[in-house]
Amino acid sequence: MLLLSPLAAAAGASDAPIPALSPLRQSGPEGPTPLEARRASWPVWHLPAPLSRPGNRAPAWPDWFAGEWVVHSVSLGSDSGEAGHEDPPWRARFVRDKNGRVVADRACNAAALGRALFGEALLGVRDDPRHPLRQLSRFRDGQLLETTLVAARTEVIDAGTFLNDELSLQVLHGPVDPQLNRVETLGRWQRRADGGIDGEQWQARYRSPGEGLIAEAQETAHFRLSLDPPPPGSGPAS
Repeated sequence: MLLLSPLAAAAGASDAPIPALSPLRQSGPEGPTPLEARRASWPVWHLPAPLSRPGNRAPAWPDWFAGEWVVHSVSLGSDSGEAGHEDPPWRARFVRDKNGRVVADRACNAAALGRALFGEALLGVRDDPRHPLRQLSRFRDGQLLETTLVAARTEVIDAGTFLNDELSLQVLHGPVDPQLNRVETLGRWQRRADGGIDGEQWQARYRSPGEGLIAEAQETAHFRLSLDPPPPGSGPAS
């Protein structure tokens, strides 16, 4: 799963089923948006994708993401035959940048997800001071995972529906030669009437960019997510 993004749920509702999202809106006279079309073509994805380079600015999220959330995510399985499962809950944080935009606290979210998935094997995650969209994750076995956001796109469908797509370059440094791959994660998010958020994510992994800018998806995965405010007195994400 990618940095921000298994997002999910539930103050006190971890045993409740995570509801399905409503269908994508019907295409208008101009047809589906680029990200709606991208979602509809999953799992037959390839690069290049309809994304743009983010520069040094993190992608913005709707105002209704601002704050902290308790997250549950459910894997719906993958094309490699892996069975679906529910991941341990974790915390996500969205903050305002110096321009007032809501952005993901990427290092905090990656650390929270990493601790949920890897436990004490993950030593920590920090932002790279040389690159605002790169995180460095250190593991107890000496490996270092370098994750850089290299392309992104966002779409506001209506006041309560948002789509985002991110392509990241991941470099795993260890005792042997670095391993490189690219991971694309497309998310569709809907604000619930109670203020929580339901989401769904589609993900693909591609080979190293050194093997060509045009690439077919090597592995795909699908997740359903839900976010709720933390229970009172539970403390902030760290």
